[in-house]
Amino acid sequence: MPEQNVIAPQWLSPAEMKAWRSYIIASRRLLEALDNDLVGHDLSMPDYEILAALSDAPDRKMRMSELAEIGLLSRSRLSHRMKVMEKAGWVRREACPSDKRGYFAVMTPKGWKAIVAAAPDHVESVRERFVNHLSREDQENLFKIFSRIQESLRKESAEK
Repeated sequence: MPEQNVIAPQWLSPAEMKAWRSYIIASRRLLEALDNDLVGHDLSMPDYEILAALSDAPDRKMRMSELAEIGLLSRSRLSHRMKVMEKAGWVRREACPSDKRGYFAVMTPKGWKAIVAAAPDHVESVRERFVNHLSREDQENLFKIFSRIQESLRKESAEK
């Protein structure tokens, strides 16, 4: 059998592992808590994020590809969430007249009511569970750190 040149992974140092594990555990617990806080509104975090993005868009309408691109969900997961959200009456899809393969996600009046009802509780939850634990400097540092990571992931995704 021919010898294979396998490159050994560059294992994480104790400090790197500590930072990584802390991030993973906190982010999962935070998202779970935020998701649980939306249960009373019959929304999940992905539903809320989609509705929030649409609520900020002109005419509460956005191309499906743009929704996926801004990092909410993969295209396949977004498509699945849209089916669930359409069934709930929060959004509808519209064909894009200039691109026969493209679709718009459009927030319905029922979707607008859902986001308006959930937003105060969600913002309070985000503040209590996240923002209140950070100094202004922490917030700026997190923004810089995750902007770098986000940009790297977008480039990597665009190259595929």
